[in-house]
Amino acid sequence: MKVGGLLASAGINIGLCVLFLSLYSILRKQPQNVKVYFGRRIAEEHNRLRDAFILERFVPSPSWIVKSLRCTEDEILETAGLDAVVFNRILVFSIRIFSLAAILCVFGVLPLNYFGQDMHHVRIPSASLETFTIGNMQERSRWLWVHCVVLYIISAVACMLLYLEYKHIARLRLSYISRATSNPSYFTVLVRGIPKSSTESFSRTVESFFTKYHASSYLSHQVVCKVGKVQKIVSGAKKVYRKFRHFKGTAVDQRCRTITLQCCFCGASSNSFQLLPSDFEQESEKPDVNDSSLILPDEECGAAFVFFKTRYAALVVAKILQTANPMRWVTSLAPERDDIYWSNLWLPYKQIWIRHIATLLGSIVFMFLFLMPVTFIQGLTQLEQLQQRLPFLRGILEKNYMTQLITGYLPSVILQIFLYTVPPTMMLFSTLEGPISHSERKKSACCKVLYFTIWNVFFVNVLSGSAISQVIALSSPKEIPMQLARAVPVQATFFTTYVLTSGWASLSSELMQLFALTWNFIRKYILRMKEDDFLYSFPYHTEVPKVLLFGLLGFTCSVLAPLILPFLLIYFCLGYVVYRNQFLNVYCTKYDTGGLYWPIAHNTTIFSLVLTQIICLGVFGLKKSPVAAGFTVPLIIFTLLFYQYCRKRHLPLFKTSPAQNLIDMDKEDQQMGRMEDLHERLHSAYFQFPDMEDVPLEGFHTVGRDEDGSGTSGESSHKESTNGNDDPKDDLSHPTLDGLPVSRLRNVVKSLATILRPQRGELPV
Repeated sequence: MKVGGLLASAGINIGLCVLFLSLYSILRKQPQNVKVYFGRRIAEEHNRLRDAFILERFVPSPSWIVKSLRCTEDEILETAGLDAVVFNRILVFSIRIFSLAAILCVFGVLPLNYFGQDMHHVRIPSASLETFTIGNMQERSRWLWVHCVVLYIISAVACMLLYLEYKHIARLRLSYISRATSNPSYFTVLVRGIPKSSTESFSRTVESFFTKYHASSYLSHQVVCKVGKVQKIVSGAKKVYRKFRHFKGTAVDQRCRTITLQCCFCGASSNSFQLLPSDFEQESEKPDVNDSSLILPDEECGAAFVFFKTRYAALVVAKILQTANPMRWVTSLAPERDDIYWSNLWLPYKQIWIRHIATLLGSIVFMFLFLMPVTFIQGLTQLEQLQQRLPFLRGILEKNYMTQLITGYLPSVILQIFLYTVPPTMMLFSTLEGPISHSERKKSACCKVLYFTIWNVFFVNVLSGSAISQVIALSSPKEIPMQLARAVPVQATFFTTYVLTSGWASLSSELMQLFALTWNFIRKYILRMKEDDFLYSFPYHTEVPKVLLFGLLGFTCSVLAPLILPFLLIYFCLGYVVYRNQFLNVYCTKYDTGGLYWPIAHNTTIFSLVLTQIICLGVFGLKKSPVAAGFTVPLIIFTLLFYQYCRKRHLPLFKTSPAQNLIDMDKEDQQMGRMEDLHERLHSAYFQFPDMEDVPLEGFHTVGRDEDGSGTSGESSHKESTNGNDDPKDDLSHPTLDGLPVSRLRNVVKSLATILRPQRGELPV
C-alpha cells in the first residue's frame, strides 16, 4: 500500500468523525432525543429538556467535551461503578504509554527506517508504506541498537505504569468491598448440586445439611424454583395492573367518538381509539392459596441460597469443599440480586462441564470459519495477486483513486462488517456455558471476543495476509516467530487503516447511538408508541476487547512500523472523552463485577509486550544484529518475572474478598447493633420474583357493575373515602377500560404470586 491509500482512508474517516460529532452535538439538544442521549440521567433525575425553539439547539458546540473532561474519577465511580473506572483507567494507561511511544518512535525510529537504505526516495504520497517500517533497514545496520533501546524504554515504562494502575485499582476494590456494608451477597452462599431425596424436599435437605455441619453460623435458606412459563403469565398480569394505575386521576370525556388517523406509510385509516362494549364481570370466588393441590414441589431445582450470620462464615463456606464428592454441595459466593441469571440456576450442575467443552468447541469452529472472509479481505490488499485471480478487474485497478480506495479503505470496512457478528455469537456461547450471573456471562463473552479478535484480526491477517497462497502458515510452530518478524512490518499498513475504520468511525457511531436513535424515530413517528426509557448497560464485552486489541497493535507496531502510533493515540484520546460522556449520560449500571476486568486488561497487555519482544527478537535475527537480539532475551525474562510478581501480589484480591476486611465489618456491625437488621433483610433480598408483590388497587372500581349491581355501558365508579367525602377529581373514567375483568385478574395474580413464592427455611431456634 502507498501513502496515498493511507491518506485516502484517513480522509474518509476524519470526514465521518467530524460529521458524526457535529450531528451529535446538535441531536443531543433536541427534546425528542433526550432519552437516547440522556437515558441514565432521565431515569435517575426524572427531568426533561424544554420543548422550545432555541437557535442554540441547531448549532454544534463542544460543551459535552468540556463536561466529560471536568468529570472526576469519584463521580464516575459513584455514577457508573467500579467497572467504568477500570475501563477509564485502561484508556488512561493507553494514552500515557503510547504518548511516550509516539514521541520516541516517530522522532527517533521513523527517520531511521525511512533512510535505512541508500535509495532514491520518491514523493511521500507515492511512496510505499513499507519504506517507513523496519523492513527498510539494511542488514547488519549499526542503527538497530536504537530500536533495541526504544524497546527497552517502552517495556520498562509500560511495566511501571501497569504496576501503578494495578495497585490503584486494587485499592479501589478494597474500598468497594468495605463500602458495601449492607450488601446481602456477602452473607449469602449459592449452593448447587443438591442431592435429590425421595423422602424429603430440597428445602428440607438443605436445612438438614447446614444445620448439621454449619450449625453455629447457619441462618436460613431459600430454594430456587423453576417456574419460567408461569412467571411470564404473572408478569403480563402485572403489566396490566400498571396500565390501570397509570389512568388513576385521569378524566376522559364519555362522549368521545372513534378517532381515525392516517397510517404513516400506506395512508390507510386506523382506529387509534375505540369504545369497548360493557360486559358484566362475574365475581369469582377467591381461590384458597393454601390448598395442597396448588403446591408445586416438582418445580424446585437443586440450587438454593443459604444465608449465614456473618460475612466471614459465608466466605469460609463458599471456599471449602463440602463433601468427598466435588460434584455435590458445590458452594460459591452468591452474586447480587440484580445480577443473578435465574434461568441458569435451574441447570443441573453435572451439565456445566459438558457445556463448557461444547461452547469451547463451538468457539473454535467459529474462529476457523471466520478464516474465509479474512483471507478474502487480505486478498484486496495485494493488487498483484488480485489481478492474477480476477483478470477482468485489471482495467478498474489501473485507476489511481480506485487503487487507493480498494487497498486503503475497503478491506478494513469489510472486516469490520464481519466482526459485528462476533459479540452476539460469543454472548450466546457464554450463555450456554451456564453462568450464574449477568456479569459473569458478560465477562466470559469479553474473554471470548478478545481471543477471537486477537487471533483473527492480528495472527490470521499477519500469517495469511503476507502470503495468501500459504494457507498452512501455522504448520511449523518453530518458525512462527520468524514468520511474524517477516509479516508484521508488511501488514502494519493494514493495521493502520483498521485503526482508522474500526477505531475512529466506531467511536463516532458509539457517540451517535445510531441504533437507539433510529429506534426512537421509528417508535415515535412510525409506530406511534408510548415513550419508553432507553436504559442500556455498557457493552464491556465489545469495548474492552476492542481497546485491548488496539493496544496490542500499538505495541507490536511501535518499533517496527511507528506510523500507526499517531492515529492510535488520537483514537485513545477521543475514546477517553466519548466513553466518559456515555458513562455519565447514556448507560445505566445494573450490576458491577467489582473491577474484575482489570486482570484481563493486565494479562493482555503483558501478552502484547512479550509478543512484541519476541517479534523484535526475530527481526533483529533477520537483520543479522546479534547484539540487539542478545539484549532482547533478558527483556523477555524480566517481563515474565514482572507478570508473576503481579499475579502473586495483586491478583488474589480480585479472586476473593480478604477475611480481615470482612471480620472488621462484622465486628463493626455487631458493635453498632446493625446485625439483626441485616439478618431481617436477608429474607427478602433474594426473593425470586420481586415484581409479584401485590399491587394495591385502592380507589379502583371495576367497570360494568355498580355497587348495586346495575351498571351501564360507558360508566365507571371510583370511590375513595376521605373524611367521608368523595373527591370528583380522582374519578377514574376511561372508556377503553369497560368490561375488563379487573377483580378476576387481581385474584389470579394474588394466587399465582402466593403459589410461586419459594419455600424458605426458618430461623433456627
